[in-house]
Amino acid sequence: MRFDLDSVTRRRLGYRLIDHIDEFFASLPDRPVQLPADQRTFGPLNHFLPEKGEDAGRVLDEVFREMVDKGFHVPSANYFGLMNPTPTYIGVMAEALVAALNPQLATVKRSQLASKIEHEAVRWIGERVGWTGEFNGTFTSGGNEANFSGLALALAAKFPDAIEEGVASIAGAPVLYASDEAHHSLDKSAGLLGLGRKSLRRIAVNDDVQLDLALLEKTIAADLRDGKKPFCVVATAGTTNSGAVDDMVAIAEICRRYDLWLHVDGAYGGAAIFSDAHRNLVRGIEQADSITIDPHKWLAVPLAAGVILTRHPDMLERAFAVAAPYMPKAAEAKGVDNSRISAQWTRRMNSLKVWLTLRVHGRKAYEEHIDRQIKLTRGFVDWINGSEHFEMAAPLVLPIVAFRLKSGRMTAEQLAAAHAGIVDDVTCDGRRWISETRVRGQSVLRMMVISYLTGECHLADLEDALANAVSHSALPV
Repeated sequence: MRFDLDSVTRRRLGYRLIDHIDEFFASLPDRPVQLPADQRTFGPLNHFLPEKGEDAGRVLDEVFREMVDKGFHVPSANYFGLMNPTPTYIGVMAEALVAALNPQLATVKRSQLASKIEHEAVRWIGERVGWTGEFNGTFTSGGNEANFSGLALALAAKFPDAIEEGVASIAGAPVLYASDEAHHSLDKSAGLLGLGRKSLRRIAVNDDVQLDLALLEKTIAADLRDGKKPFCVVATAGTTNSGAVDDMVAIAEICRRYDLWLHVDGAYGGAAIFSDAHRNLVRGIEQADSITIDPHKWLAVPLAAGVILTRHPDMLERAFAVAAPYMPKAAEAKGVDNSRISAQWTRRMNSLKVWLTLRVHGRKAYEEHIDRQIKLTRGFVDWINGSEHFEMAAPLVLPIVAFRLKSGRMTAEQLAAAHAGIVDDVTCDGRRWISETRVRGQSVLRMMVISYLTGECHLADLEDALANAVSHSALPV
């Protein structure tokens, strides 16, 4: 079959796909997250590479049916797992439009309106941060790339010669700081930037699961005495395990005192800037030098969409710009070419789904979305606090709940095993999904409200499942 399908075929396949997607979206309020445990398979596919094509409609129907029937559905209202939402339908439409038009955002001349839309989306987000002076940023593949970019900006700002000469040219070992609960992408980034993963100083957290400020200062001072070169602190606005938010106001003051770059990993919690009522949750974020935000988390757009922002726009070009004679130049073009401010070169238009969702629904839709999820989570915490068997393991800040069994005489190992059993029981029928993780090194159960479809009925069902799981377990006494 040729690639250039005729108009009749294109329309027939397109309408068929839209019908399938519409049916799937209609099922999400009640759809199980996955198959029951005894029906799940994890082996590889073993199809031979097709030499000749098959009927497009039949293949499309088969793949959609198989992915729905045998898939793992994070868009389900019953998914209480990690930070993957039900995507806005407008975001889904934006993805289809981007795939069809296939704009290349490396340069303004080659993308024109697509680049202008991205620049506007970046401006909207930066304005919500509260920056009034110059700032800039770019869309990324997600928080991992955005955090990598933030550390690259810090390195460029504090050690400008290192961009050309390498980190070996720095007189002393560069070191950076983040909490024990900060995201693992920081470890990856430190390694990939040539700093070495050991350059990341993991600072213990306090009782509120925030980076311990006194210990941070003590560690910085010790590193300076040892001849090391502190250059960056990463504050987290919404840890993965418990939703904790570091004290960004206090950390910013420490950064000013020691002349350190402040990067905020707000991949999840940074989206609180879109809420006037709950903006205080990320108080101090505007004092950051750079910020990571993932719209594919709390802003509910399809994967993948991350953003790196900085109030030092010249650092973007210092860190990422390189010359290439084949890149088209346009003297009349307004705005910086994305290839000069990004780790990527060929650039997909990850901004359209954010821009279109805001155009169609407006910021106030996010205001309501954020407020509703916070209120739903508070209701679940009320249930935990009234439970005979469970208790909170960390303070509630964002719509992430870290809780645990009341351990009684259980050892740490017994508690972890009991939590794993609870998770297996709650998730075995496939209807809903929660997880077990660690907070301050201790086993906890974790749930979060992430789907805009989740309501009180779904939380009541989860509460019943948790209570039943305890009744089925043989807990130590």
